[in-house]
Amino acid sequence: MPLVRNPILPGFNADPSIVRVGDDYYIATSTFEWYPGVQIHHSRDLANWELVIRPLNRKAQLDMRGDPDSCGIWAPCLTHDGQKFWLVYTDVKRKDGNYKDAHNYIVTAPTIMGPWSDPVYVNSSGFDPSLFHDDDGKKWFVNMMWDHRRRPRAFAGIALQEYDAASGKLVGPRTNIYPGSELGLVEAPHLYKRNGYYYLLTAEGGTGYDHACTLVRSRSLTGPYEAHPQTHILTSKDAPHAALQRAGHGDFVETPDGRHYLVHLTGRPTTQLRRCVLGRETAIQEITWSDDDWPYLKSSTPGSLVPSLYVDLPAARDDAPYWAPKAYTFDGPDLPIDFQWLRTPETERIFRTDAKTGKLTLIGREAIGSWFEQALVARRQTHFSYDAETVVDFSPEDERQFAGLTAYYCRFNFFYLTLSAHSDGQRELLIQASEASWPTGGLNNELLTESHAVKIPNEGRVKMKVTVRGRQLQFWYALEGVDEDYKKIGPVLDASIISDECGGHQAHGSFTGAFVGVAASDLNGTAKEAVFDGFTYTPVQHDSDRYEI
Repeated sequence: MPLVRNPILPGFNADPSIVRVGDDYYIATSTFEWYPGVQIHHSRDLANWELVIRPLNRKAQLDMRGDPDSCGIWAPCLTHDGQKFWLVYTDVKRKDGNYKDAHNYIVTAPTIMGPWSDPVYVNSSGFDPSLFHDDDGKKWFVNMMWDHRRRPRAFAGIALQEYDAASGKLVGPRTNIYPGSELGLVEAPHLYKRNGYYYLLTAEGGTGYDHACTLVRSRSLTGPYEAHPQTHILTSKDAPHAALQRAGHGDFVETPDGRHYLVHLTGRPTTQLRRCVLGRETAIQEITWSDDDWPYLKSSTPGSLVPSLYVDLPAARDDAPYWAPKAYTFDGPDLPIDFQWLRTPETERIFRTDAKTGKLTLIGREAIGSWFEQALVARRQTHFSYDAETVVDFSPEDERQFAGLTAYYCRFNFFYLTLSAHSDGQRELLIQASEASWPTGGLNNELLTESHAVKIPNEGRVKMKVTVRGRQLQFWYALEGVDEDYKKIGPVLDASIISDECGGHQAHGSFTGAFVGVAASDLNGTAKEAVFDGFTYTPVQHDSDRYEI
């Protein structure tokens, strides 16, 4: 069988849930504050994947205005009961401190492309919900439970309760079926049934470098559950030099010919600071079942829990699309599928496309990093090194109006080349940088000084480019029709800051990944518009990249 290099979904694609329907595989991943909600990729061979839909795409399903960074859509679970698809998800409104305001919903659809229903509210007792369809026709809802008292721990175990699909409600008693192992922080439950056993797969250890997949089983759905002989079936926590780190939060799938796989999240840290600029990605491992009805990781080292960089899959992967440059125009009714925006379902207030010109107009709203309404449209960084370019047409009146090109993670870590104006109306180029600024969210004030501003004519379009080579990020500009040659602007910046480890609550609180895109703000409140003519994203291979180890 062909060897395929992990990850199978590069860039920010966290918390994978996988389902096979016939010969088709689908993976749903978390999108957090990015809109529309939930990414669903499709494959016929587990090796080659295509993003096909984000189903939570209207106000009735999802409104995340006010959701803090790394809140929003957590850990979707995608299943099929033989008749339709079921998608379970959490919309987290608060994650810091003792409380978690986490609301769990279900939507359904006859096909993966929809139409997807309005959501049915289920509960708010915790997060990471999933739905198990038992062979007797009953449906069971599981989620981790949150205890704000921490008595004895905040991650209070896995709750099980029957779900009545007809009434759209939980019925019967709620049972805490598993408190977790000694590793702690039990979450991400998925239930399966095989050979008379119920298997409960969970994630533990937090989503940092102690992450793990933990497996238990029972003859009874409500327990008691016994632990796997190794407790965990996958983890990198004791292998700091493994290619795939932060391995955990998984889901099982079986191929039509009876092979078994586990998809899981992973991270590929760069630099000695171990920063995951590509966020938490989706990887895959082959699983074998032993005579004692326990699954084990297929590995060249028997009994190993460490994920493999290369895995045997049913087909080879065509890497040509991954390395192909992408030139985007904005002439459709929707954005190109690679792009997302932040939080709001009311897109008419922040952007519009143009079928005739192919240009994207951003409507200036709140400042970059706002948790309510900011005009920012971006795509994932899926390579360690890349170039991105655009052309902006913008006539700011003062310093409170700015638009441009950004490498963005959240309000606490971004770099932003802006076209703005001084208080006298003279246009200038200026870099805004929020460099691991949690908890204040402040900017690098040195870069805002007049000595760093580049004065430009008040008329004409500006070409903008960002080049990332591993840890080095450089902005460039050119004046269209005046001087077409790109010139550097600003110092070399630290691209590794656009990473999980440099957001808010760095150890276990930043869950997305690096994006690159365009933004516009009007802090005067007059909705000043900026027009962007195209966007290109060009992957680059550089000797600092971490594809092999």
